[in-house]
Amino acid sequence: MNKDIAILGVGMHPWGKWGRNFVEYGVVAARAALADAGVNWRDVQFVSGAATMRNGYPGYVAGATFAQALGWQGAQVNTSYAACASGSQALAAARSKILSGECEVAMVIGADTTPKGFLAPQKGERPDDPDWVRFRVGITNPTYFALYARRRMALYGDTQDDFALVKVKNAEHGFDNPNARYRKKFSAQDVAASAMVADPLRLMDICATSDGAAALIVSSLDYARRIGKKDAPRVAAVSTVTPTFATDTVEMPDLATDSAVAAEPQRFRAALPRKAYEEAGIGPEDVSLAEVYDLSTALELDWMEDLQFCARGEAAKLVREGVTRIGGRLPVNPSGGLACFGEAVPAQALAQVCELTWQLRGQSGSRQVQGAKVGITANQGLFGHGSSVIVKR
Repeated sequence: MNKDIAILGVGMHPWGKWGRNFVEYGVVAARAALADAGVNWRDVQFVSGAATMRNGYPGYVAGATFAQALGWQGAQVNTSYAACASGSQALAAARSKILSGECEVAMVIGADTTPKGFLAPQKGERPDDPDWVRFRVGITNPTYFALYARRRMALYGDTQDDFALVKVKNAEHGFDNPNARYRKKFSAQDVAASAMVADPLRLMDICATSDGAAALIVSSLDYARRIGKKDAPRVAAVSTVTPTFATDTVEMPDLATDSAVAAEPQRFRAALPRKAYEEAGIGPEDVSLAEVYDLSTALELDWMEDLQFCARGEAAKLVREGVTRIGGRLPVNPSGGLACFGEAVPAQALAQVCELTWQLRGQSGSRQVQGAKVGITANQGLFGHGSSVIVKR
């Protein structure tokens, strides 16, 4: 059975700190995706929303929230929560509806308005909440990212200069991206001069929190053909696997790994693209570009190895050689990544798919990856959530 679905349209609200209701951003992205697809809102049969986790209504019912905001028209709705992978979970739900024959065309949407500073847990004493516990003991997000960076330095000899090159590259990529929040080029000296946040990571090594939105219009291949879009990019795989016992690295918000005595240790992040490659019937050698969750500069290097673009410990070498720049053999984060966008949690996984879609259509302007045919995304969130999506021509 062919499990591909077509991406008819994509749309985004630019990232920033706008301070407005997240629904406003989502409506902008949704209308842009509908216009891009050439599909009437009344024809959408399923609305799959990525949840915005706040203190209740309407963030927890994102599918219905956006269906109402666009105008009730009888569509079925769904809301998915999977931390940073919420957008991919929402896409997976829409894909299942389409492949089951329950609908032909669907909207997938995520939007967020974020607080200033950390994406911290809610107030109160909650020792049974692992996210609350890790903040209580001091493992904030930048601290966690720094632990991974230190791991790379200890195991592979990576340096702060290597991490700075990732920031410089992504800033160049995002400079002309109209949806990016930060559109400024930086030098390695600029990165080195920024404030130390969690040694060895400086301010410019770590992503911000942002407001933003992204939306997709997806359909069956038959529907795409009927409306004259048989050549639309396709979602070829959606991987949302959870960690496997025993884990070989600490995954936020865990405070310790599983025991590796009883079983061969597994790496969670590497399992995400591995499942996607298997589902799509391709390998890393087929990939033209990647959009990865660069919560920190060092984590982008981890993702490159998890995606099997190189052996363990060799990612920094690829960055030094220019392989991951636009114009290089395998561009990573041609959008500019989180370095230029920041986190808008329920929207970011969908924003990655938007970028791949534009790239595969040849519509990315100065950041175009020439000849792009296959793109892959990767991101990870709390509580064993993560995703990898493959888009192909």
